[in-house]
Amino acid sequence: MRKKSLTLLSDGYLFRRENTLYFENANGKKPLAVEGIYDIYIYGKVSISSQALHYLAQKGIALHFFNHYGYYDGSFYPRESLHSGDLVVKQAEHYLNYEKRLNLAKLFVIGGAKNMEKNLSKFGIKVKFDEFLEELNYANKITEVMNIEGRVRSEYYKLWDETLPEEFKIIKRTRRPPQNEMNALISFLNSRLYPTIISELYNTQLTPTISYLHEPRERRFSLALDLSEIFKPIIADRIANRLVKQGIIQKKHFRDDLNGILLNDNGKKIVLKAFNGEMEKSVKHPTLKKNITKKRLIRLESYKLIKHLVRQKDYEPLISWF
Repeated sequence: MRKKSLTLLSDGYLFRRENTLYFENANGKKPLAVEGIYDIYIYGKVSISSQALHYLAQKGIALHFFNHYGYYDGSFYPRESLHSGDLVVKQAEHYLNYEKRLNLAKLFVIGGAKNMEKNLSKFGIKVKFDEFLEELNYANKITEVMNIEGRVRSEYYKLWDETLPEEFKIIKRTRRPPQNEMNALISFLNSRLYPTIISELYNTQLTPTISYLHEPRERRFSLALDLSEIFKPIIADRIANRLVKQGIIQKKHFRDDLNGILLNDNGKKIVLKAFNGEMEKSVKHPTLKKNITKKRLIRLESYKLIKHLVRQKDYEPLISWF
C-alpha cells in the first residue's frame, strides 16, 4: 500500500481503540487506515489520546500542527529509528569546519537561485542571476551568503510580480502578518512545505537540527530550512502562481485579520488540496530513469546530502528539469 499524507482540517478527537485509529468530529466517527498513513497535518482543534500518540509513534508517523492562522506550530516527532552515530559526527564536522559549512550554504543558495530562474522562464521572463551568484565566490561569511540569497529573492519577486494579475501583486514580501493576498498565499504554502521536508528528514539518518545555511537554534529543524531554499520555488511558488493565474484562488478566499491578510477556511481547503495533489504528481527522473513523486524528490535530496557528508559524492543541488 502506498502511504499518503493525511490532513485534518476540522475540529475533533483522534483516538485509538484496540488496533484501530479513529477520528471523530461533528460528522461522526471514522476509522483511519494507519498502514496507509505517511504523516498527519492538523489544522483544526484536535484532541489526541495518549494511546493514539503511542500507536503513531510505534508506526513512525509524524504529526505536524498548525495554528489558527494556518502557520506551522510544531511537530510530534517519533523516536528516530534510523540512527547513525557516524553520520551525526560527520554532520557536526561539516558544521564546525567553517569552510565545509560555507560550501554547503552556497550550494543551497545556488540551487534556490537556479530554480527561481527556471520559474521565471516558465512565467515568460528570461533572466539569469549570474551577477549575484558570482558574488558567492567572494563571500567568506554565512551572513554574506544569506545577504546574497535575500537580494536574489527580492529581484525574483519583483520580476515574478510583472506576470501576476493586478489584484495579486506581491509588491513587497511581507510575512507575519502578510499584508496582501499573494503574500498570504506564499506564506501559507511555505509553512506547509516546511513540515513536509521534516517528515522526509525523519525517514533518513540525517539529524534535522544540524544545518549549514541557516543557523541551528533551539526549537526548530533548521536543516529543513536549508532544503526549503531549493524546493520553495519549484513547489510552493509554482502552486501559488497556478492557483492565481487560473482563477482557482480569488479575493473571496481571504480575510482581514490583525492588520494583515489570511486565507479563510475555504481558501485553505483549496490550497491544501492543490499542495497534496502536487506532491503526489510524478516526474521522470533523468538519472534514475523512472517516474517518482515530487515528494520523493525531497528524500532523494536528503540522500544526496548524506553522500556528500560521508564523502561518497559531492553534493549538487536539485535544479528543476520539469
